[in-house]
Amino acid sequence: MATCGEVLVRLLEGYGVERVFGIPGVHTVELYRGLAGSSISHITPRHEQGAGFMADGYARTRGKPGVCFIITGPGMTNITTAMGQAYADSIPMLVISSVQSRSQLGGGRGKLHELPSQSALVAGVAAFSHTLMSAAELPSVLARAFAVFRAARPRPVHIEIPLDVLVENADALLHSQPVSVTRAGAAPAAIRQMANLLATAQRPLILAGGGAIDAAPALTRLAERLGAPVALTINAKGILPGAHPLLIGSTQSLDATREVIESADVVLAIGTELAETDYDITFQGHFKIPGVLLRIDIDPDQTVRNFAPTVALVSDAQCAAEALVDALAGEVLALRSKDWGAARVAALKTILEAGWDDATRAQTLFLQTVLDVLPEAVIVGDSTQPVYTGNLTLDLDKPRRWFNSSTGYGTLGYALPAAVGAWLGSRDAGETNPVVCLIGDGGLQFTLSELASAVEARTPIVVLLWNNQGYEEIKKYMLNRAIEPIGVDIYTPDFIGVAKAMGCAAEEVGNVEQLRAALSSASQRDGPTLIEIDQHRWMNAWV
Repeated sequence: MATCGEVLVRLLEGYGVERVFGIPGVHTVELYRGLAGSSISHITPRHEQGAGFMADGYARTRGKPGVCFIITGPGMTNITTAMGQAYADSIPMLVISSVQSRSQLGGGRGKLHELPSQSALVAGVAAFSHTLMSAAELPSVLARAFAVFRAARPRPVHIEIPLDVLVENADALLHSQPVSVTRAGAAPAAIRQMANLLATAQRPLILAGGGAIDAAPALTRLAERLGAPVALTINAKGILPGAHPLLIGSTQSLDATREVIESADVVLAIGTELAETDYDITFQGHFKIPGVLLRIDIDPDQTVRNFAPTVALVSDAQCAAEALVDALAGEVLALRSKDWGAARVAALKTILEAGWDDATRAQTLFLQTVLDVLPEAVIVGDSTQPVYTGNLTLDLDKPRRWFNSSTGYGTLGYALPAAVGAWLGSRDAGETNPVVCLIGDGGLQFTLSELASAVEARTPIVVLLWNNQGYEEIKKYMLNRAIEPIGVDIYTPDFIGVAKAMGCAAEEVGNVEQLRAALSSASQRDGPTLIEIDQHRWMNAWV
């Protein structure tokens, strides 16, 4: 007899799942029955939040859903933070959990791991949460999940399987086949209308978000055809190569960049929420788009949020960008303003460069040193000062190489487990990019135990620990608001000693030469390396 749990694994194989992240427990062992004989690898984190962050990082580099097997009750409460981060950033994640037997659901009888309603708990951080009431439902529910991942705005999906359903006879489902769903194409009428507006614009501009990363080649051609400056959100870095003359970067929250955006007569926003954490990270307000706004998004609801468009198109970003390039191929474009396009971008970059303070310059030097030694690195960041700086000053040559938790949901502790998942996803995608975790001393203490997971999974990630002995950014914020700092000067452990005890190589550096040498050594290892950078030493060496 094939159980529901065994058939689930076979169906996941059919959908191309290569890895699952999870911690086995007495309620989930039946999910594992079919795993040993399958092609799917299992990675064991040290906490279910780590499983979710690993799945998130995996999805971002692999371009496919990260999958988790999670225990009833505490496992689900632990993973909800990771699901919240993935939900905010539109990351595909499939969370499959156990739940009490059907006759015990919501019974309040004090059963092991019991919650009043597990599904209700996670509904707010999932595209949907479904309780599988019979094995026969399994193929259709999985098809629904992968339809969300492939053809809608990708977000976490939760499927919970009652303990008695997990062992139910599922022989009748052995020949079930995956369902393939194609994303929505670009409606010709909307494309013609957008193309006409862009063709007649004297100062066109493009705002691209993480939803457009697969459209990078077409968007580059579109920008070049229009002579349009391009601003990218944090998750969209790399859509245009870093040295491209039309690339503004990710500085939409700064006054000088806002002036450029406000000068545009037609703005194309594609795959972006136009939300606070990409366009107003300093919380000043006043971000404006006075020109004609065109919006393209896979989510109908999102096309009208935050800023109302003149024309909205619900479409896959790549299909829409390619259709616009084709539609504009035969168009005679309006005469562009002489100071627009590459000239305007160059002038803006000169202004921005002159305005960086010493801390920003020192941290940019730190990041550039990393890329000088590891030019193909994927940098996975937490909420820490060099990440905030890199969000503004760093531009990458390819998408999926810079992402972090400082935007959107904004959780701490993300970077370490996400970097483990990112390295695995990169390898499954056939890439050989090194993966760098960029994290602060406060954030690392959230998920420090995942160093052991990195060792066990043999992931040669480089953990760059920016140590300022506390929550310095919050301390500054409190002082600026005339609040006496409390709770921000935290105890700092011996990270080098802890990392070595967990099986990692570890050392401290304080200047560019030491960092170069440490990164070069780390790149030769087959396991994780922790490199601690004392903020004060680095700043003193730079000055």
